[in-house]
Amino acid sequence: MTSTAKILVVEDDLDEAKLIKMVLEGEGYESLCAFNGKDALAKVGAEKPDLIVLDIMMPEMDGFAFCARLRATPGNEHTPVVLLTGVAQHIHESKYPLDGVMRADAQEYLEKPVKAEELLDAVARLLE
Repeated sequence: MTSTAKILVVEDDLDEAKLIKMVLEGEGYESLCAFNGKDALAKVGAEKPDLIVLDIMMPEMDGFAFCARLRATPGNEHTPVVLLTGVAQHIHESKYPLDGVMRADAQEYLEKPVKAEELLDAVARLLE
């Protein structure tokens, strides 16, 4: 598959970000990375990604706050977002409650470590 879609990967773990970027680029997507929500907002404005793969737990601005800001920015109300989390099994015990996922207005929710096939399926489906 070859695609010209641009995907922003927002992930504070450098190794995880590189892995996701490698998987996406292996399928022909253009990808770029941001390592926190504030950096990601700047890249959204400059790069206009077609889709965002977004970690929930990040420094400076978590994924929920990023989604709220993204949706409040004209032109980004409908940008597809895939949320990633490593706390799914303990989400009720964390500061990242499940209802936050619902309020984030994301189109997809995947658990880490994310399987390449699951990520690529979600991305392809959301870019259709």
